[in-house]
Amino acid sequence: MLIELLRQRRSIRKFTNAPLTDQQLNLLQEAVLRAPSSRGRDPWQFIFVTDRDKLLELSKAKPHGAGFLADAAVAVILCADPECCDVWIEDCSIAAFILQLTAQDLGLGSCWAQIRCREHTETENSESYVRRVADIPDHLRVDAIIGIGTPDEEKQGHPDEALRRERIHWQAFSQKP
Repeated sequence: MLIELLRQRRSIRKFTNAPLTDQQLNLLQEAVLRAPSSRGRDPWQFIFVTDRDKLLELSKAKPHGAGFLADAAVAVILCADPECCDVWIEDCSIAAFILQLTAQDLGLGSCWAQIRCREHTETENSESYVRRVADIPDHLRVDAIIGIGTPDEEKQGHPDEALRRERIHWQAFSQKP
């Protein structure tokens, strides 16, 4: 059941050096292509990167929070055409999480590296850097990169008592369950 995947899922930032199988890669590709999008516009493009040198380059996309990409078996760059759909960010985010849940279901680990609105250096943003590294056309915006691989760390899912139930409201913000 989906709820069991959600109960177990954690961001994994340490991976073994095991490559993914063709079947795993094909299932991950199918999953992102089945993601819903606003009005069926599918504004996104997905770049699957398995080349070690390119993964190392992508791991430097921002000073903090992307280093794990160097050891991932695959990094999936999520980008989109904002002219195609005004909610391209939401569409990419939905596809990214579908990708992460599919990875979890396959026994793999994953982690999100935010790229949009992040800085690579003082003179270049992360989006421009990733666009250059992955040869992405200028008309596409880069939202995030999802690193996926065989986990080399074990993390338990968040316990039920850690859920922030105070964030649930009924009928109006002022009403608690």
